Amino acid sequence: MSYESKTDFNDAGPATYSPAWIRSEVTRLVDLVGSGEMPPIVQLGHPVLRMRAKELDGQLGPELLRGFLGTMRMVMLDAPGVGLAAPQLGIPLRIAVLQDLYETNPEIAHAREREPLDHLEIINPHYKPVGDRTAAFYEGCLSFNGYQGVVERPADISTSFLDADGVPRRRNFSGWQARIFQHETDHLDGTVYIDKALTRSLCANHEFPRWANPGIDQARVGLGF
Repeated sequence: MSYESKTDFNDAGPATYSPAWIRSEVTRLVDLVGSGEMPPIVQLGHPVLRMRAKELDGQLGPELLRGFLGTMRMVMLDAPGVGLAAPQLGIPLRIAVLQDLYETNPEIAHAREREPLDHLEIINPHYKPVGDRTAAFYEGCLSFNGYQGVVERPADISTSFLDADGVPRRRNFSGWQARIFQHETDHLDGTVYIDKALTRSLCANHEFPRWANPGIDQARVGLGF
């Protein structure tokens, strides 16, 4: 049964995002994955993708949080993707998981500064640019299936977040790792990459091989952005 068919909606979304509702829904998602079924990833048009997610502040106990983080990782890898934010599963909490260990063409990896990113769990994350360097590349979103668009983002960022044990962490990221962190953290503020994209660059996945180059120069000329 879909999430929408189970819940009464008002203009803003589900009738309640109380701690009790959140615990119940997270438990349902964890149990669903435990039974061998992957929950659907929420798509654009769902109000949870357009609201500021709530700080994690005791809504989930340690065991349920660990189960939810594991569930998020499994959904991310099954998609497949390199990041997933809790709102993408319909849960308005400031939680995301990141991982990028896929093999990449060396030329593309060099152009995009794409280095492997070991699995990372981030809770209540924040980021800010370091310096003025920016980078513009195509990116896609598991909640906007079928399309990719060019987004210009800070190339270097400093971040702060809590780990799964509630320990404060600070890390700096550059290149593609910085892009992933920004993309997922933006989700927690109700922002989807298309809000920041150069809209003339928007490209259906089946057309993207035309522009699947290390850089975006050919796409700029061909699509006029």
